[in-house]
Amino acid sequence: MTQTTDHTPHTARQADPFPVKGMDAVVFAVGNAKQAAHYYSTAFGMKRVAYRGPENGCRETASYVLESGGARFVLTTVIKATTEHGRFLADHVARHGDGCVDLAIEVPDARAAYAYAVAHGATGLEEPHEVKDEHGTAVLAAIATYGETRHTLVERGDYDGPYLPGYVAADPIVEPPAQRNFQAIDHCVGNVELGRMNEWVAFYNNVMGFTNMKEFVGDDIATEYSALMSKVVADGTRKVKFPLNEPAVAKRKSQIDEYLEFYGGAGMQHIALATNDIVASVRAMRAAGVEFLDTPDTYYDTLGQWVGETRVPLDTLRELKILADRDEDGYLLQIFTKPVQDRPTVFFELIERHGSMGFGKGNFKALFEAIEREQERRGNL
Repeated sequence: MTQTTDHTPHTARQADPFPVKGMDAVVFAVGNAKQAAHYYSTAFGMKRVAYRGPENGCRETASYVLESGGARFVLTTVIKATTEHGRFLADHVARHGDGCVDLAIEVPDARAAYAYAVAHGATGLEEPHEVKDEHGTAVLAAIATYGETRHTLVERGDYDGPYLPGYVAADPIVEPPAQRNFQAIDHCVGNVELGRMNEWVAFYNNVMGFTNMKEFVGDDIATEYSALMSKVVADGTRKVKFPLNEPAVAKRKSQIDEYLEFYGGAGMQHIALATNDIVASVRAMRAAGVEFLDTPDTYYDTLGQWVGETRVPLDTLRELKILADRDEDGYLLQIFTKPVQDRPTVFFELIERHGSMGFGKGNFKALFEAIEREQERRGNL
């Protein structure tokens, strides 16, 4: 009898029309990949593991692959645009600033995934094709999603190189910390234009077989001045989760409106990074220069009454400005960075889960008020 190392139940794999293994990589187009790689190495504690550029035959772009546990970032910059892809990347940075161009998903069968997606309405960007080097063969395909973002479908079961064919192993830029600041990508949040959230929710439902996980509307997700609506789609295993936000009509400009204005359209807003020790992560990252959103002391005055006891004492949460939330399944701890570039666009979240599979519903008002304070400082509220 043939044995398999895939621990997913066979019946579940058969039932899932678009099986996924998890997030493969978040790919950024940036103005200066060398400097960006240094920032994510020193400030986020990530480890460079692979590189592709002129030194190994890629004359158009330079790409740095950084990892922290299962979380992988690829930072790409254009050296000299000579192809349509190079011109797209250069134009993307010019119009959007540093931002995500690809939320790559690892799948067991890229050909089948691509065929299913296109048959159910996806726009194909790259048909399935093999890429090879001395480490084996990978199969890649790509489909379009909101804005100018894509999902590359990565099948790497027959590949054991440092990242993908064409990349070479690379030493860390700096010595990574003994304890990782985060271990995985928890979820990736997209901002879309007014009135288009349900359209993109339907896209993930139909094209990738994702199901609706959470929905936040109305007073759940509003302050005195601004509002937005959000729905979360996820694959059946909950390994890949995509919250989708759109602005809602309110007295003033919401954080989503600000993002859409400065990014120049729909795009990936923030990445939530899963950590096992949010206290150690926040201390290390703050010491390395990462700026986190502030939370007023008044938030903590009543926090213990509705969140109850958590792994981290209330005084420590207050000291580090970490948020907490509890639902029927458990609790979570979370904190958000300020934007990591000059444009008020892409930022990050650290999240430590203890049973809860939520997204911090109880913190939305406090979070959005913190973002509004930053918007006001920028003159964009």
